[in-house]
Amino acid sequence: MGCGSCSTGGCAPAGCKSNGSCLTNGCSKLDVYDWLSHMDMPSNFKPFNIIEIKFKGSRKEFFLNTENLYLEAGELVAVETTSGGFDIGHVSLTGELVRMQLKKRHMRTEDVLKKIYRKATPADVDKWKVSKDLEFETMHKARVLAKELGLAMKLSDVDYQGDRTKATFYYTAEGRVDFRELIKKMAETFRIRIEMRQIGMRQEASRLGGIGSCGRELCCSTWLTDFKTVSTSAARYQNLSLNTLKLAGQCGKLKCCLNYELDTYMDALRDIPDNVERLETMTGTVRHQKTDIFKKLMWFSYPNDENWIAVDIARVKEVQKLNKEGIKPEYLKVELAEEDKPVVAKVFDYENVVGQDSLTRLDNKAGKNKKNNRNKNRNKPKGPGAPQAAAATPAGQETAQRVPKPQNPNQQQRPAGPQAERPEGPNRNNKRRKNFRNNNNRERPTGEKPGGGKPTE
Repeated sequence: MGCGSCSTGGCAPAGCKSNGSCLTNGCSKLDVYDWLSHMDMPSNFKPFNIIEIKFKGSRKEFFLNTENLYLEAGELVAVETTSGGFDIGHVSLTGELVRMQLKKRHMRTEDVLKKIYRKATPADVDKWKVSKDLEFETMHKARVLAKELGLAMKLSDVDYQGDRTKATFYYTAEGRVDFRELIKKMAETFRIRIEMRQIGMRQEASRLGGIGSCGRELCCSTWLTDFKTVSTSAARYQNLSLNTLKLAGQCGKLKCCLNYELDTYMDALRDIPDNVERLETMTGTVRHQKTDIFKKLMWFSYPNDENWIAVDIARVKEVQKLNKEGIKPEYLKVELAEEDKPVVAKVFDYENVVGQDSLTRLDNKAGKNKKNNRNKNRNKPKGPGAPQAAAATPAGQETAQRVPKPQNPNQQQRPAGPQAERPEGPNRNNKRRKNFRNNNNRERPTGEKPGGGKPTE
């Protein structure tokens, strides 16, 4: 089905160009899946001679195939019009499914009188494309004329006929509009026959299309054809907040999707008790706060208490019945005594080898890495020319490397022999400080400087 899958190769669709069944007005634009298209019919079977043709927007009409033309979905055909001339449209449905569509719209086969002239020729297609290109400019000029006349109407769309002899203007208005003067001016300006057609807000949104708040294309412009009345009671039954900004669609009316699940909510509400705004207990009066329709729970709260109590519907009916008899139960909710169940350790179906269940297993590892990095940085020599340390020393101890000093030739060499070991590290420094203090504290002759200096004369 569609331009890309027809037996003749078809024409490239002008929608998303996915070579699907979107025809020319976007994907899933009021299309019907022909599930009988790949079935072989009997040899003596006579095909249904009524074809469904789709035009701009959501307009679809039925035509007689008196010439017995072989037509595929997506092909352009020239059809008869009520005002004379011809119009160009796409074949949307053929075969026995057209009979079902007629039955759905409560139409009889005798009511279909207009017929298909021929398959659209290249000249017909060129003329049709030129007329479609004029629609945008024509609509804006018509809006300027309506504004000059001070008419309370909104022109939303223009549809040219295929032979460019007639144009239909779609508009919305709150009441009746006297547009006779407007038609005269438009006929003089555009030199064509003018037809004015008033539509509602939902029909306007269907013709223009758009994206809804759900993120999908509007239902009325893709598959929804019958617009049922939507009231605010549908929102109340579904426990929705009565916020007009959230409940209204692009047409300014209540969203059609509020009716989609309404029947399911109405069936579930049959078990919900009515008139339960207050319930009397020995503890006090409780007020109804909210209801979960599908879980069948109702929440109540005591005065000056922020905690809500979830009560089963069966218990609510029981308390309501007792209140009608003048009896106040001691408690609103009956707490069932829970038996002490043994705590069963959680058994895993795999072997926990590396401690994958611990959420903090990486925290300790990160701490250890920081400590190791700190110790490595402490032992590293500073400067590019510094020699590398032979081995890391434990924390709290200092490493002292000695560099041999050049020997003075005038200095007397000491005889070789066992030398006294010098204290290294912090003990050596402590011994020096102790000797310095002892030298300062001893008795010195008059005039001697501290530290062993010569006496002054």
